Amino acid sequence: MADFKKYICSACGWIYDEELGDPDSGIAPGTRFEDIPDDWVCPECGVDKSYFDSLD
Repeated sequence: MADFKKYICSACGWIYDEELGDPDSGIAPGTRFEDIPDDWVCPECGVDKSYFDSLD
């Protein structure tokens, strides 16, 4: 299986882990960041996807 990536919210520091997803927001484990709907927001602070940076 391909390596999963992590993305950090530049506003609050919350980390989206592709392996874990965001089940509380309806994002299944294994969902790639680019496949998250554009209307998804950070579950911690509410900013949109544009505030996230790759942790690579």
